Amino acid sequence: MAAAATPAVPDKAPKMQAPGHVPFDPSQAPVIEGFTPITLAKNESFKEKFMRKTKENPFVPIGCAATAGALIYGLRAFHQGKTRQSQLLMRGRIFAQGFTVVAIIVGIFATSLKPKQ
Repeated sequence: MAAAATPAVPDKAPKMQAPGHVPFDPSQAPVIEGFTPITLAKNESFKEKFMRKTKENPFVPIGCAATAGALIYGLRAFHQGKTRQSQLLMRGRIFAQGFTVVAIIVGIFATSLKPKQ
């Protein structure tokens, strides 16, 4: 059998970095050319952010609550053997989910039309 020809180019082994050397600092944000991150004026707590978002688009939490309510009552009716009521509540859940998605899209559209401050 013929021996396989070896390439004329020598193998270039990847250079190993010194142990303990990290190519980036995980405590700092990465530096990306052409990108300037927006710094927030203040840190918001979960409650403050939730209230602000609810005031901006109140229909999303209403749709979420309606979806959860229809799901819970539908599952309860299914467990009790009320199949007709369960089916109606599951259809109501689908309607509530659609309402929520439309509310999110309308909210995004309305936010994009607002002038930047």
